[in-house]
Amino acid sequence: MKMLMTAAAILTLGFCASASQAQAPAVVPAAAQPEPGWLGVVIARGELRDKIESTPILERPYRPLHIYGNTVRRNYYRGAPGPRVRDVAQGAGSLIVNR
Repeated sequence: MKMLMTAAAILTLGFCASASQAQAPAVVPAAAQPEPGWLGVVIARGELRDKIESTPILERPYRPLHIYGNTVRRNYYRGAPGPRVRDVAQGAGSLIVNR
C-alpha cells in the first residue's frame, strides 16, 4: 500500500512538472505593429473580403465568431490564446453597432 501511494505521488509530480514545461513561451510582437481592433462584419463580401484575404492573418482585424484567426492574433500579441472579458464585450459590441 505504501509503495502504491509513493508511485501515485511520483506520477502526480511528474505530470505537474511536464504540464508546466509544456507551456509555450510568450511571443513579443514588433513594437511597430499595434494590436488590431474589432470589425463587426462576420461574413465579409466583395471588396472587403478581398482586402481581408490579402492581409496577413496577424494584421487582420478581430472579427466576431472567427475563432481561429482571433486565437492566432491573441497568442501573437498577448502570448495567451484565450479571450478576456473585454474581448467578448468588444466583439459583441461591434456586432450590435454594425447591424
